Amino acid sequence: MQKYISQAGVASRRQAEGLMRAGRVVVNGKPATEMGVKVIPGRDTVLLDGRIVEPARRRWIVFHKPSGVLCTRADPHGGQTVYDLLPSWAAGLRYVGRLDRDTSGLLLLTNEGDTAAALAHPSGQVEREYLARVAGPVTARDLRALRRGVELEDGIARPRRVRKLPPDDERWGIVVVLTEGRKREVRRLLKAVGHPVLALARTRFGPFRLGGLAPGGWRPAHSGELEQARSITTGGRRNRRGSARRGAHA
Repeated sequence: MQKYISQAGVASRRQAEGLMRAGRVVVNGKPATEMGVKVIPGRDTVLLDGRIVEPARRRWIVFHKPSGVLCTRADPHGGQTVYDLLPSWAAGLRYVGRLDRDTSGLLLLTNEGDTAAALAHPSGQVEREYLARVAGPVTARDLRALRRGVELEDGIARPRRVRKLPPDDERWGIVVVLTEGRKREVRRLLKAVGHPVLALARTRFGPFRLGGLAPGGWRPAHSGELEQARSITTGGRRNRRGSARRGAHA
């Protein structure tokens, strides 16, 4: 039941459990308050607060978030959000791995909750690639320091890969690849080695690439990207279950 509700884009699995416990979910005329209730799409009738819940068509879009736009449903202060720039039907999609206001680049949005959660979870080790522009020249010493790992206030951060790019209008470029999504991690990493970020963009998230997508533009995810993403996340879930079983016997 929880998976069915999540795939319908109504709520996350955890939220669905709360709705069930509250008696707000009904299956074939009977309240579904017990976890583990099975549902067969197309045969069973599911109601939430009296309204029919039907599985939504799975959607994935790649969006180029401009700098200054917020990853949130609504801003009480009137700021522009990603949903203001997307079609109205995208209001039912959730973003995967938020970007802060000043960071631009690739943002995934989907209604496929399980794969989205697995992509964003640190245990999946899914790569995120960023292009940062900084004021001063990036030296070999700076790159070595980043590769060794940098002590931040929330622990050591160690990029999977780093490389420098030629300067662009007197701003030096550095590509940083991470496998976790700590808050403002790239900015904190580069500041720690003496290179405060002037501009930052995410160019890749797992198999999804920004490419030549213009700021504010979006496209449907390619079938090849989705196939790779589901393969990555299925393997990650299998590894997490195996680790849990091993831990239980330790």
